[in-house]
Amino acid sequence: MDNPVTPRAAGPGPRRRDRHGRGMRGPIAPPQVPLAASRAEAFADLVQDSVERLERRWPQLADIDFLVLEVPHLDGPGQSWNDEAVPLGGTMAAQEGRRARVVVYRRPVEIRTKGRDERAALVHEIVVEQVAELLGLTPETVDPRYGED
Repeated sequence: MDNPVTPRAAGPGPRRRDRHGRGMRGPIAPPQVPLAASRAEAFADLVQDSVERLERRWPQLADIDFLVLEVPHLDGPGQSWNDEAVPLGGTMAAQEGRRARVVVYRRPVEIRTKGRDERAALVHEIVVEQVAELLGLTPETVDPRYGED
């Protein structure tokens, strides 16, 4: 061979092309497309949509924090697992310096639902029940369409 080609040394910078001469692969979908949202983000959006529906009727919900946790935690003394159903949501009353909280547990809800519409309906039902508990009202008072399906 008269003109051997020496391989180029890999530089310290990022690789611009793969070995077939094509550019680096980009994201599957742009960030504003729902496909790019994770399951946790999509679930948090369902909770937020439900809260926004209720805030139109109950402006005092602005003083309540709504949280999404993966699974329920039983850390306190005297709390242990039993044969009852796993909770789908919970409430924490306001204490000095801390606002009231409504918690929705993502994994138990996802396990009990098959599709997005069914999940959205169950999330709304859980949020309505927990808000009703905090406000000392019935779920039907919080949302007149509660239980309709």
